[in-house]
Amino acid sequence: MGKSASYICTSCGAKHARWNGQCDVCKEWNTIIREAPLSAGPTSRSLGGRRGNSIDLTSLSSIEDPPERNLTGMTELDRVLGGGLALASATLVGGDPGIGKSTLLLQAAAHCARNEKNVIYVSGEEASSQIRLRASRLGLGNASVRLANATSLRDILATLDAERPDLVIIDSIQTIWLDNIEAAPGSLSQVRASAHELVDFAKRKCISAVLVGHVTKEGLIAGPRVVEHMVDTVLYFEGERGHQFRILRSVKNRYGPIDEIGIFEMTAIGLEEVSNPSELFLSGRAKPAPGSVVFAGMEGSRPLLVEIQALVARSPLSQPRRTVLGLDQARLAMILAVLESRCGISFAGLDVFLNVAGGLKITDPSADLAVAAALMSARDGKSLEADTVVFGEISLSGALRPVPQVEKRLKESKKLGFTCLHIPADGKRSDIKGITVEKHGDLGGFVAGKFEER
Repeated sequence: MGKSASYICTSCGAKHARWNGQCDVCKEWNTIIREAPLSAGPTSRSLGGRRGNSIDLTSLSSIEDPPERNLTGMTELDRVLGGGLALASATLVGGDPGIGKSTLLLQAAAHCARNEKNVIYVSGEEASSQIRLRASRLGLGNASVRLANATSLRDILATLDAERPDLVIIDSIQTIWLDNIEAAPGSLSQVRASAHELVDFAKRKCISAVLVGHVTKEGLIAGPRVVEHMVDTVLYFEGERGHQFRILRSVKNRYGPIDEIGIFEMTAIGLEEVSNPSELFLSGRAKPAPGSVVFAGMEGSRPLLVEIQALVARSPLSQPRRTVLGLDQARLAMILAVLESRCGISFAGLDVFLNVAGGLKITDPSADLAVAAALMSARDGKSLEADTVVFGEISLSGALRPVPQVEKRLKESKKLGFTCLHIPADGKRSDIKGITVEKHGDLGGFVAGKFEER
């Protein structure tokens, strides 16, 4: 027997066993529609008695190499994309409101237009006059980018089919609507259908399409996750409003590496590319102070040096505070537990504050040893030497696990003037002229060597 139809809410995507006037999850009225299941299999009965047509099969060796990419003219953006925008591809860019998504894409569109590319910028949120004002402020008023203010998907696709641009930017996918779907723009069904049509059109017409997506309060792109599966590349534009740095991070890329980052600085005339982010992140670092440790991490293929700051203070509360910015809170809890269990160092009754300078978010587990060093330094009031860099992953047993791409981290540290590095003992040679490398087998040995005079 075939599967029965299900009912889905077009506002929040919740599934229901039967039709209701009100969704039990989001409490919206008249948003539940019937969604028929797929056929059980390719039989004549399930296909309604009509057989499908045979599809064309092509030998892998006979397919021509893909054409060259469209370079955006922005080195950091091309780096994250894996060498530029691939033809017949769809890219989804997400980020918090006001973080600079529209500014970044307008600058990229202007650079592409200067390279004699046909570029169309479709905005469903701003009038063309508003985009013109931003372009003038950025010094891009003379760019040959063609603008449109539209939200109807049928009109947009008809225009793109007639113009055949090299690059089209849709800002944003949540404002686009399809007239054959009875739901408001921005709803799950509208976003899913609009994204599917745009991605399919880009593939068929060999166009580079860039879609802007809003994010939820959790930091994820709003709408169904299936949209991220449809597109070829997903980029997140991150940063704190109080900091001038902006980080473009690749979380999915069918044409290049993931977890690659590009660093930008927000200025009065737009986004400026940062060619040496390590030097910039450490530029405001003062003299060595307790709780301050320099960490050498990897973001994609790029080595990056940042400052990890810790503050430990006696807590008046029965349950001490654990506040973290730029790192995973669960990772901090694990490191504190390892310090207490394996090294006999307790942080009970102490408030712990941890911060990554510059507003950067670190996911690299090799930051564990630098975090532990910052905590111990802040707890004992003892600062590390100014030329010291620390990195290494801590296991639950207290052992220090080897980390990848050690040589790149060492070379980046030497380039910025650091001469003493504390790393895990991995059995490999790490001899670089001009720097001293101290290897540690476990966290207890590191703590005893650096903080034994407590």
